[in-house]
Amino acid sequence: MPILIVNYYRNIFALLIITLLISLNANAFSKRKRAVEVKYIPVRTVALPSPTPFNPYSYGPLSKLTNTTEIVPIYDYLRTIEFSDLPEEYDIWSSAKVNPYKVDLTDMADTVIIDLSSYYPPSEKKITSNFGFRRWRHHYGIDLKVHRGDSIYNAFDGVVRITKRARDYGNYVVVRHFNGLETLYAHLNKITVKPGDTLKAGTPLGLGGSTGRSTGYHLHFEVRYLGNPINPNDIIDFNSHSVINSVLALNAQHFEYKKEIAKIRFWRVKSGDSLSRIAARTGISISKLCSLNGISRNSILRIGQKIRYT
Repeated sequence: MPILIVNYYRNIFALLIITLLISLNANAFSKRKRAVEVKYIPVRTVALPSPTPFNPYSYGPLSKLTNTTEIVPIYDYLRTIEFSDLPEEYDIWSSAKVNPYKVDLTDMADTVIIDLSSYYPPSEKKITSNFGFRRWRHHYGIDLKVHRGDSIYNAFDGVVRITKRARDYGNYVVVRHFNGLETLYAHLNKITVKPGDTLKAGTPLGLGGSTGRSTGYHLHFEVRYLGNPINPNDIIDFNSHSVINSVLALNAQHFEYKKEIAKIRFWRVKSGDSLSRIAARTGISISKLCSLNGISRNSILRIGQKIRYT
């Protein structure tokens, strides 16, 4: 009987132990499961605005943002050019002769580089007579229509060399410029400068007129280098009254026209000469003689008159 009771309590104790162990294992398993469990929290997606392209005008006109001023272009390329020095012939200074140098440039070997960037138009009127042959003689400049008393302006910085009155030019001014050119202004009504005056480009030097061999108010304007005329149209656009290029590369081609002039031949009229006699002596038809000299078959010839026949 006692043994049975002992076994009974032993079995109950063992059962309690087993129950306790099962309970402990269950709790431990439950804790491990909770430790690795991940709770999902949904993330709210926020739509960001797309970037706005930069608009320079969104802040108003640029003129209101910056203090803009006119920018005067600087001709940097002019600084890299080696301009020609004044020729030694300019040691001659004459206040009487337009061309005292006596230099022929038709076969000049070198190219002379001249700065034209400071040009100022003598007058902004239209051309009435151009450079080139005019009847039997060559016109060495261009004529610009002006009114009596119009201001005539100096073309480039320089020094006045001549102020004079002549039968053909009338009142005229010659200015030697620091860039090597010389300019001539003729038929002036009044001269307002004197020899030796240093002038800036754009300085008035006289008033428009019709003095000398002139048939109406105009400015006769010449451009010369060492006394040799240059066609002003080669360097100046007389429609815009500005230089064609800021730099002039002067060479023998600018004086090709002088070779044509050298071919011209004249017959000086003597007593007893007539157009038919001159035509027979020169081999040129009367109609060609009339065309070259701007005369008619009935024109009266004067002793000493020059008749062009080539």
